Amino acid sequence: MVSASDRKERMSMSGEERRKEILNYISGSKSPASGTALAQMCHVSRQVIVQDIALLRAEGYDILSTNRGYFLNAPRQVSRVFYVCHDDSRILEELNLIVDCGGNVQDVFVHHEVYGELRAGLAVDSRKKAQAFLKNIQGGKCSPLNNITYGYHYHTVTAESEEILDSIEEELREKNFLVRE
Repeated sequence: MVSASDRKERMSMSGEERRKEILNYISGSKSPASGTALAQMCHVSRQVIVQDIALLRAEGYDILSTNRGYFLNAPRQVSRVFYVCHDDSRILEELNLIVDCGGNVQDVFVHHEVYGELRAGLAVDSRKKAQAFLKNIQGGKCSPLNNITYGYHYHTVTAESEEILDSIEEELREKNFLVRE
């Protein structure tokens, strides 16, 4: 049962807050959520829910519609580029920090004054993959890309939420990996 104060709070929520509430509800639900139920929950019309679902889809959420309601097909992935610097001895520490926070290191790239941008895919999303990457580097057949720019490089990192990326950024800053631009 929804209390009167909860009802009043939901009636006064902004569109952004309402869409966040809708997303939380459908992502946590084991069965599709009907538009009518969502409209009642948020104290708006079903048409407002339809518009909110369209806006959430435009933001990249894979929300499917069925004859029984809406459900989230897969978690949304957000990304951010981090500009970092470190020597070879800290490669594993950096990668582990990112994956431990819930990130996936998509790539590494540098901006070289002569060659321009040089990029290599990584797809490191676990400590095991980070260890395997380091083992390949330490095999002696090649050296890390960031060596040509004195340790300065970029990583594109994906995660399920901006909050995770914020946490990664905070940890990278705290451990002195981030470069202040």
